[in-house]
Amino acid sequence: MTGIENTITARLERNGEHFEILVDPKKGYEYKTGQKKDFSNVLAFDEVFKDANKGERATGAAMKKVLGTDNIMDAAKYILDHGELQLTTDQRRKAVAEKRIKIIALIAATVMDPKSKAPHPPARIELALDEARFHVDAFKRAEEQVDAAIESIREIIPISTEKIKVAVKVPAQFAPKCYGLLKEYGIQKEEWGNDGSITVVLEMPVAMEAAFYDRLNSQTSGQTQTKRL
Repeated sequence: MTGIENTITARLERNGEHFEILVDPKKGYEYKTGQKKDFSNVLAFDEVFKDANKGERATGAAMKKVLGTDNIMDAAKYILDHGELQLTTDQRRKAVAEKRIKIIALIAATVMDPKSKAPHPPARIELALDEARFHVDAFKRAEEQVDAAIESIREIIPISTEKIKVAVKVPAQFAPKCYGLLKEYGIQKEEWGNDGSITVVLEMPVAMEAAFYDRLNSQTSGQTQTKRL
């Protein structure tokens, strides 16, 4: 059986009641962040506690009243879904570092310096986030944190979030292969021709424009028509 020292705790407080479960560190984190879809083997002990350190179990009546069920697995899943997971120090450090790197990359691809009309270097963005003391959430997807990160550094470095619209026509022989790429850049309109070609209108940050043309040309050998709208 898993020892309590090899577990992490998920906690939920609601309506004056306190619930805790002990979960496998790796599987618990993967489930909480969406990497693991099913709840199997996440629990280290098939128990719902009022205080795990004291071994004090939650009553069925309290679980039923607050969580809507006295079934241990259903209650435990609810606690992990809606409660707070206490990561190990190493887990939290690693998760924050990974999210931070991704947030910086997304900002670099999304905004530009309004004076130079060029993207900010990642190192400059990183320093600005440090100065702004931006808090990276270990559990939220990087994409969900980008807007808040941009707002936090807006007064530290000059930022433009200007967007452009681009019309693109891709010949039939490249259209199926390119469709996934086009979707990445925000399809506003699309029309498939009788010949199998596709014409789309995309909306993207100005900072992404050059990279988009490079990727599109590499997939189509330059055989596309593009026009800024």
